[in-house]
Order: sequence, then structure tokens, then C-alpha cells
Amino acid sequence: MKQFWFSLFGSVVGVLIGAVLLGVFLVLMIGGLIASAIQNAETEADRALPASGIVLELDLRQPRLDQPARSPFAFARPLAIIDLVETLERARSDSRVSGIFVRANEYAMSPGQAEEIRGALDRFTTSGKFAVVHAQGFEGTGVMNYFAVAGAGELWLQPTASFSAVGLAAETLFLGGLFEQFGAEAQFIQLHEYKNAADIYTQSGFTEAHREATLSLLTNLYDTALEGLARDRSMTPEALRAAIEGGPYTASQAHEARLVDHLGQVFDAREAARNQVDGRARFVAVEAYARTPERPGSGGQSRPVIALVSGQGAIVTGDPSGGFGGEEVIGADRMAQAIDAAARDSSVRAIVLRIDSPGGSATASDQIWDAVMRARQNGKPVIVSMGSVAASGGYYIAAPADMIVANAATLTGSIGMLGGKIVIDGALQRVGLNLEPLSVGGEYALAYSGATAWSDSQRAAFQRLAEQIYTDFTTKVSEGRDLPMARVQEIARGRVWTGAQAAELGLVDRIGGLQEAVNAARELAGLEADEPVRLRRFPAQPTPLEAFQQLFGLSADGVEALTRINALMALPEVRAALEARQQPAGVQLTAPDAEALSRDPG
Repeated sequence: MKQFWFSLFGSVVGVLIGAVLLGVFLVLMIGGLIASAIQNAETEADRALPASGIVLELDLRQPRLDQPARSPFAFARPLAIIDLVETLERARSDSRVSGIFVRANEYAMSPGQAEEIRGALDRFTTSGKFAVVHAQGFEGTGVMNYFAVAGAGELWLQPTASFSAVGLAAETLFLGGLFEQFGAEAQFIQLHEYKNAADIYTQSGFTEAHREATLSLLTNLYDTALEGLARDRSMTPEALRAAIEGGPYTASQAHEARLVDHLGQVFDAREAARNQVDGRARFVAVEAYARTPERPGSGGQSRPVIALVSGQGAIVTGDPSGGFGGEEVIGADRMAQAIDAAARDSSVRAIVLRIDSPGGSATASDQIWDAVMRARQNGKPVIVSMGSVAASGGYYIAAPADMIVANAATLTGSIGMLGGKIVIDGALQRVGLNLEPLSVGGEYALAYSGATAWSDSQRAAFQRLAEQIYTDFTTKVSEGRDLPMARVQEIARGRVWTGAQAAELGLVDRIGGLQEAVNAARELAGLEADEPVRLRRFPAQPTPLEAFQQLFGLSADGVEALTRINALMALPEVRAALEARQQPAGVQLTAPDAEALSRDPG
């Protein structure tokens, strides 16, 4: 019997150890397979690129991040906005690329992303290359998805689709009444009246300041879009406004109103793109083109270096990992270290800091602000490129830069402070729950408790802390933007501005996207306006194996071994030997010719 229990226990332990080892092996295998697949895809894509007649394919129907995700599981996402801009910039001077075929977004796009894409397509076509755009309708009522593509080139609309892009609208859900019904109380300090993010918890509808700011944003964004669309469609601003606001339209009505150029199915639009290259077009996804290295002899490695440091999401302390696909955040440690590394690199001529963030921790923002200041003191110009939004803490870290570049539709500003809590004790008591706090020490120990409302002294203490942060914020803006403090306090007060409004107020220097920021970096670095430069990421984008190593804590030796095995298996001699052992005589399991695979069917 004793032997039986030893055997049983040994079997259970063996199974558990085997399961653990199997899990580790699967993680290693998945990492190796993903890396191998991506490396092989890059190799095959490079082989597949023909010598001429390439038509890039860009699908705007899927949402895109502003910057590449840090998660190793995000390899299947569409190209991030900054990668798309860089790719189209490279394609402008690639003689193999003749044009681009675009699938338009049908429903909605963020204003900042729409303008960034619009600018990239405009630069691409002004280099002498063509663009054909096909839309299966502009079904959303907002104009921004239409604004992104209306001037790119030939604009096709599916005959059975509709055109409903007639303006801009926003909806805000207020929870103040709900909290009141359930016995919860939202307690917030807002500096000042336009810092209205907490209004959704404290109010049951728009305050006068909240309504004014929101309508101002919508109006300015709409006017920006209409101004560009009038140029795109070769119409007067008045005629274009009348045409847009006269919708919605059927496809034929939109064509009669000159809002689109042609009616037809996707197949028809692709044939129109093919005919631009005398029927010899080779369609290549923009993601596949982006993975291929620059052509030999392009001189990319010898160009002056502009550092690109980027971050998206809320600003937090530390360096949170990208994980299994959670929300992107800007870790203050990571961004500050990247700025420091770029500032120390003797080959870097200037730093472009790309920000796409609604703000976050004041402490974390201050850490990044300090890194920007050190870079400038080290003699490296810092140029901020704002994405869709760079507000509150996002503006805090931009304020000390040598130059700030934002799209007209970027949301920025929000120079203010808010903080607080939601007291839920009353709501819990209604369902029989009791949240009962205990504390020792000072009275402020329970200031953040959800069980008790602020006492007068707690509220006063929190107010003092908030005012200190607000004073620090406005002081940094005043010094960074060389504006009198009285002027900063006048235009701050928590108000969100568009990039166009911010430029008029002195909060932004130039209107434009990432490429305009790179041009500004050339200028401040003392380079010629047309001198080619090389953008180098700080930190470098990790390979899939590196990302898996960071995520799962794989050893460097294990990663190196996987890399060596993968490289060995890719050798032609090894592959030939394996195929000879596995294939019966006379049977071929080879893939079709790579160039044939790149040809568009039909």
C-alpha cells in the first residue's frame, strides 16, 4: 500500500511537472513560430515586390492606433498612423510604386487621424503618383471619414450606398442624476470651469461652460473640414457647405452634387487603378510594403538621424508592460529614459516627440517634462508632434519643447487640474452592504475613502494640493511658451482647444502632422530643407521574440537558441535536405512562384 501511494504521488508530481514544461515549451514554440512567420513574411514580401507597377492597397475601414502597440500579440493589427505616414513618405520616392488604392472608412474617424491620413495621401499624390479611393458609403453622419479621402484622387462610391456625411455631432451621458437616485455622491475639485471631464459624474446636463466649449470644438472642427473639402472638390466654401448640409443623398445624388467622382463597385475602382498602369498593376498591401527594407543603394543608413520618441494613452508612473493587449499607456520611466538616450546619442541631430494622450498623472507628466528640459540643455532640439489628442498632461510634457506641431483637428490644451472621488457608502447601504473604514494618524488618511464624504478640512487640504499642481502647470506653460502668466491663466482654465485654435492662442507653433514635425526638426538641426533624414525609434521597436522575452521573462540564452535554430532551419541546404527526406520521388510540394502570387487575380 505504501508503494502504491508513493507511485500515485510520483505520477501526480510527474504530470504537474510535465504540464509546466509543456506550457513553457508552447510559449517558446508560439514565440518562435510568430517570429519565424513574420520573418518569412518579410522575406517573401521582399521577393514578391516587382520592379515596377506597384499599387499599394490601404484599407481605412479598421481602427488604427496612433503608434505601434507594445504587445507581442498585436502583430495582426493594421499599420499604426505614424508607420503609415512613414511608409507613404518612403513610397513617394520609390520608382517601383505607381499609386495607391484606398478603401474608405464608412462610418467615423477621429478628426486628428483623418487629417494626418489626408496629409499623407496629399504628399503622396503631389509627388506624381495616383490615388483611387472607393467607398461603400459614407454612412456615418460625421464628415471626418469623408474629409480624410475626398481630395486624394478619383473618389468612387458604390451605386447602392448612401452619402450621409452632413456635419458633426457629439453625445454626453451624464450620471449625476443616477448617482443621486442610488445614494452615491461625486466629489471633485475642478480648476477651472472648463475642466469638465468630471461633469459626467457631478452634473445631470451641460453646464454653460461645458456647452460653450463643446460647441466651440465641434464648430471649429467642422469649419476646418469644410475649408479643406471645398479645395478638394473645387467648389466655393458656400457651395460646398450647401452641398454637404443638403444631405443625406443617394449615391447618384451625391454624384450629381459633385461630392464623388464616379459610381461603381469595388471591382470597377480596382480596374480603374489597374488601368492607370496600363493594366499591369501589381497590388501590394501597404502593411506588406512597410515590412520590406529600403532598397539597396538608397543611402538610408548614412542619412542624418532624427530621433522619434512616441507614446500613446494615459500618462502613468513606472513602465507598465504592453501585456496581452490591454490599453496602451505612456509609462513615465520608459519615455523619460528614451528621451535621455536620444539626447546622449551623438548621431542624433534632433528629437521628435510624438504624443497621443488625454493626460494622466501630474507626477508622471512632470518626470517626462524634466527629461525634455534635459534634452534641450544637452543641445538637442525637441519638436513635439501631436496626434489626435495631446491635452492636459499631454500638453504638460509638450510645453517645454522648442516647437510644437499639431494638426488643425488635434485636441489640445486642457490646462487645468481635476481630482476627487465617488462616495458610494449610501448606495451600498441600500442593498444591505456596509463599507466601514478605520484609520489611524491624521484626518486626511480617509480623504480618498469611498465610504465617507470629505470633511471641511479634507476638502480644503485637497483644494490646496490641486491649486499647487495648477500653479506649477501654468508656470511651466508660461515659461515654455514664453507667454505672460496672466495670458496663460486667461486661456487655460481647463479649456480644450483644437490645434487651429491653439495656434492662434500661441499654444502651438505650426499646423501639420508628423512629416511637418520632421521638417521642423531638419530646420532646427541646421539641415537643408530637402535633405533626406533617417527616423530612428527610441527605444527601438522590439522584435516578436524580444517582446515575448519581455512578457514571459524568457532567458537571453533561450531566445538566442530559438533565433539560431530558426536561422539554421531557413538555410537553403537544410530545407533542401528536409524536403528530400520527406518527399516521395516525383512529388512536388513547392509553393507557386512568388512573383505569380503577387499578381492581382483577374
